[in-house]
Amino acid sequence: MKANRILETIWDYFLMTVGSVIFCMAWTSIIIPTGLASGGLTGLCTIIQYASGGAIPIGWTYPIINIGLLIIGFLTLGKAFGIKTIYVIILTSVLFEVLPKFPMLECHDFVDDKLIGALTGAALESVGLGLVLLRGGSSGGTDIVAMVINKYWPVSPGRVYLFTDVFIIALMLFVPGKGIIDMIYAYVIMLGFSFGIDFVLLGNKSSVQILIFSSRYKEIADHIINDIHRGVTALQSVGWYTQKESKVLLVVARKYQMNELIREIRTIDPKAFISVSTAMSVFGEGFEEVKTGLKKRVTTSRILEESHEQ
Repeated sequence: MKANRILETIWDYFLMTVGSVIFCMAWTSIIIPTGLASGGLTGLCTIIQYASGGAIPIGWTYPIINIGLLIIGFLTLGKAFGIKTIYVIILTSVLFEVLPKFPMLECHDFVDDKLIGALTGAALESVGLGLVLLRGGSSGGTDIVAMVINKYWPVSPGRVYLFTDVFIIALMLFVPGKGIIDMIYAYVIMLGFSFGIDFVLLGNKSSVQILIFSSRYKEIADHIINDIHRGVTALQSVGWYTQKESKVLLVVARKYQMNELIREIRTIDPKAFISVSTAMSVFGEGFEEVKTGLKKRVTTSRILEESHEQ
């Protein structure tokens, strides 16, 4: 068990490292060289870099502001930040300083269209940060701001992210050489990132509902429960053509488990009839918690704190 825990921790930090590299390269290789920006702390630091004519690079402002936010977070929230969050902040700060020193990594020559650059940058940014969040890390920035505000005022983190991103992107209008078009592209990146991060974080949580029609339903049900470790419900049924009573198996599983389930069912009964449908939402043990909206302030704050404690 101890060896497994060590390997799991190593795997977490490996994926967070890969995610941080992808996230930083999205900015240093595409977004910044193309003259674009977006929301969040990274977007704010990028705008400062543009406004200073490059005299104040993102590699300086990003760690300084994050350190200040971490101090505020520790004073306000206590031990709400774990080693993973500090590791990601340190790593991304180093990468923002080191990666621009390698011009060969810049992709703006291949992505010379700003719209393509915005969409490509948003996609890479969401994949990179998604890997970090999936392993319990965080890049700090507006996450800390949302936690602090949520502790004292009943404002959801999503609304904090929205307001801060809109405000930060609007600052593009005050940067020399930038205008409304640049601000629009920044909003495109923000929206693309929002959809991308949802896909990365929630894609593996998509669920399917499987109905299994087979005369060997007992053998299939036992195999699914004992070997695949999924719950099975047997529904009484009558085949209207044969007028024979039987049972239809109902299984709800994650989408990534679907192929394994179908393969195992076919192994037991090649003639089994299988119906698969997408489940929009599944609530209960092993899936999602029911969100009633009650005690929203406490719940959202606790979720954010737990993500930093991991």
